[in-house]
Amino acid sequence: MTLEIIIFILAILFGIVFYWREAKNNALYRFCNKVTHSKELQMKLENRKGFIHQQPFLLRLVWVTLFFLVIAIVLTIIIPFTVNYLQYFIAAIVGTLIGTYIASLFLFAKEKTNKENLEKTFQKGKDIIDDFSEDVREKFEDEVQPETTEIPKKEPEAPQKSARERLKDKGMIK
Repeated sequence: MTLEIIIFILAILFGIVFYWREAKNNALYRFCNKVTHSKELQMKLENRKGFIHQQPFLLRLVWVTLFFLVIAIVLTIIIPFTVNYLQYFIAAIVGTLIGTYIASLFLFAKEKTNKENLEKTFQKGKDIIDDFSEDVREKFEDEVQPETTEIPKKEPEAPQKSARERLKDKGMIK
């Protein structure tokens, strides 16, 4: 159990470092992209995507699992005795994924929370609220206007027959 916790914590740190390194330089991913794709389908130079950086959860899971699977195969070949690696393997994968999300939250939060972005977001929210309130005002003004106009008084209509009298007229009751 202690070794699992140590591996889990180290995997979180590995995930943070791996995400940070890949956010700064995605040369390995770019190389793999050049090898596997034709010239027309290759990544653009301004694309920052990597194995972990800017990938959805499932692709992160696939790449991290593949990475640790290769490490597990190498360790199985190198170490002469058998060890149950499954619990360490899973702890490393989960820890690395958690580390990548921690890195994306904290290490790159200042890019998302600088003053200009916050002002832009605040202004966008303010505009949305103004648009919504204008629509509501227009709706209520349209409803209020018919009420302010004079309603013509209805002329009293002739009293209608009761239900009993109508049934008698149809011959359903005597």
